[in-house]
Amino acid sequence: MKKIIALTTLIFCMFAPAVFATYNSWNAVVDEMQAVCDEAYDIYVSGDTDAAKAQVDVAYFSYYEKLGFERTVMAYVSGDRAAQVEYQFSFIKKAMTAGETDSEIRAALDLLVQYLREDANRLDGKEESAAAVFIASLLIITREGFEAIIIVGAIIAYLVKSGNKEKTNPVYWGSLIALGASVLMAFILNNLSAISGANQEIIEGVTMLIAVAVLFYVSNWMVSKAEADAWSGYIEGRVQSSIAKGSVFSLAFAAFLAVFREGAEVILFYQALLADTETYVNMIWIGLGIGCAALVVIYILIRVLSIRLPLKPFFLGTSILLSVMAISFVGSGVKELQEGNAISVTPVQGITSVDLLGIYPTLETLIPQMLLLAVTVTTFILQIRKWGRAKSRA
Repeated sequence: MKKIIALTTLIFCMFAPAVFATYNSWNAVVDEMQAVCDEAYDIYVSGDTDAAKAQVDVAYFSYYEKLGFERTVMAYVSGDRAAQVEYQFSFIKKAMTAGETDSEIRAALDLLVQYLREDANRLDGKEESAAAVFIASLLIITREGFEAIIIVGAIIAYLVKSGNKEKTNPVYWGSLIALGASVLMAFILNNLSAISGANQEIIEGVTMLIAVAVLFYVSNWMVSKAEADAWSGYIEGRVQSSIAKGSVFSLAFAAFLAVFREGAEVILFYQALLADTETYVNMIWIGLGIGCAALVVIYILIRVLSIRLPLKPFFLGTSILLSVMAISFVGSGVKELQEGNAISVTPVQGITSVDLLGIYPTLETLIPQMLLLAVTVTTFILQIRKWGRAKSRA
């Protein structure tokens, strides 16, 4: 795991040069975005809805996303605020599709520009300090790396706990390959226009949904071993048999997707941070280093706790953890597809975005999460009943 963290740091160093366009301030970016939004309004008034929505996409993909505005807001303001702005873009396009009145479209565009201007004023008005840059860097690596390190750590601990320590190498290799794939993806996203914009969001969304399927499978595979193997007294042989039949590939693939899901995005986050920092670049690397050290500590804690916990609670806890990650990935994956215009957006009032759990205020994200939660709970209940029947027959 230390090798993985070291390689991650090296990758960030390789990608340190920023590729974003240079503006004097974020307000200068908003000035151009406002002009694009005004043009979108004029096009809508003329009756060309598709062209108007395409112009809104220009404001989002060519400015808010490509220039690092979104990532800078997430680093210095909050992920909730970035999600609020992203969904305002979606709401505008949905209103255009629904044929809302000119005044309603104008009001929606004005609200978007208001959000952007508020964020720009906040970012331009912030006094660049060593502490602020350090905290932003630290939060990026810990926030984005937490999910990956939790999943990889849980899988490794599972293999060690079940007497399959020699099977951990494929999981480590899966993580290392994912880092390399992340570098390649970051390069592609930065340099190939054919895969930028909506295509980028769709790729990220599909990757997350694949991860959901793999995590759900791995979670159920783990919980199925928690009782039968432990209480029958021949866990090692049964688990060895299961792993020999290919489950180790599923575990390695889960680790790959967990790391790949975050890797390219983290690189792009740091590029945005480097582009926005003039004086305290050293604090970015210090924050990154301490954040990586914190992730190592989390990984070690998982390993230590796995040794002390009884087998059955550990297997159940690990399975539940991976299920929670799967539910989180469902929300995040659907959100990416929404940003890529592949799925519609239906707002839900009274719901606050919780980026870490993949919770967002739309029906399209919440319904799949509730369905997956219901399936997961049902699966656990059926497994518990199965244990009860097996115990009564014993």
